[in-house]
Amino acid sequence: MVSSTPLSRVLALCTVLGAVTAGAAPRSPPHAALARRGNTIPSGPKFVLYSQTPVTPVLPDLSQIQGFNVFNLAFLLSDGPHDQAAAWAATDPATRAALKAQYNAAGVALVVSAFGATELPTSAGADPAALAAQMAQFVKQTDLDGIDVDWEEVELVRAKPGVGEKWLGDFTRALRAALPQGQFILTHAPVAPWFAPDFVPGGGYLVVHKDVGALIDWYNIQFYNQSPTPGYEDCTSLITAGGGSAVLEIAASGVDKSKIVVGKPGAPQDTVSGGYMDPAALSACLAQAQAQGWDAGVMVFQYPHADTHWVSAAKGSGFKQPGTAPLNQSGLPPTLNASPGPASNLAPPQETGRLGIVGAFIWMAASVACKLVS
Repeated sequence: MVSSTPLSRVLALCTVLGAVTAGAAPRSPPHAALARRGNTIPSGPKFVLYSQTPVTPVLPDLSQIQGFNVFNLAFLLSDGPHDQAAAWAATDPATRAALKAQYNAAGVALVVSAFGATELPTSAGADPAALAAQMAQFVKQTDLDGIDVDWEEVELVRAKPGVGEKWLGDFTRALRAALPQGQFILTHAPVAPWFAPDFVPGGGYLVVHKDVGALIDWYNIQFYNQSPTPGYEDCTSLITAGGGSAVLEIAASGVDKSKIVVGKPGAPQDTVSGGYMDPAALSACLAQAQAQGWDAGVMVFQYPHADTHWVSAAKGSGFKQPGTAPLNQSGLPPTLNASPGPASNLAPPQETGRLGIVGAFIWMAASVACKLVS
């Protein structure tokens, strides 16, 4: 039997340490690990909140928007980001990454919304493929989960049949080519009447849906700014009979119910032509649609008029919970207090691995001892 000396025991430990280290996969820095976790895409009902007015300092505290699972930053135009989208772009990359990690851990996706009523890209002659490539690059460079296409060329679709529909198809295909399905969110936000058969001569969004609907994750449909007819201020015009553009009528025209997200203004001042409903009254209407198999969710424009209280009232008790499924599978609990402080406080937490902090110190001490005796 061979006796063991202190030195021989240290050498034996070094042998084990070397073997374990050689067999272990190299650890990536925290930012690389964060990048591997991917984006967040909701599964089940979508609860989408737009934000155009810049928020101080960057994004709302998560406790203020609890219940939503998509936060849309408005707006990205052909000349770059504006409003809330500009505030996000101006934030330093480390802070953006940390905020995105906090939102994603809470099951909230961050999306940029393009155009709005501010820009008419088709009328301006913008090349759809080139503009899509430019906007997709913005999504990737600023750590976002996807893009929403809020194209509102009302006059064009009436005056030039088929032109807008084709432009949207080309734009959507180019976006999806750059932002693969299942990895990035791609939504559209049309006004509801564009789904009514024969409402516009070129076919409107029924043609767009037939062309590229499979590439679009869901529609944030604007059921407002259409007073006096159909108005969408009561359950009938919103859910069952809105001149071909109510929720169930859109579904009957071939759009999957899971893609028909009902959009509403958060307050009367968020609409220019009607459509506002008290969220509790809206909830009663949505329950009627749910009884007919619809369960897609709700969109609202905009924060801060719409917040966690608004969405709670609009949901009522009818929606399946939870409405989100983070793709990052990080296992982190929801973060409900994510107001950003100084940038130095926003770095992602260090990963300590299977050994934990104490084990890490023991490992380091053993490594130093091995170097001393080698």
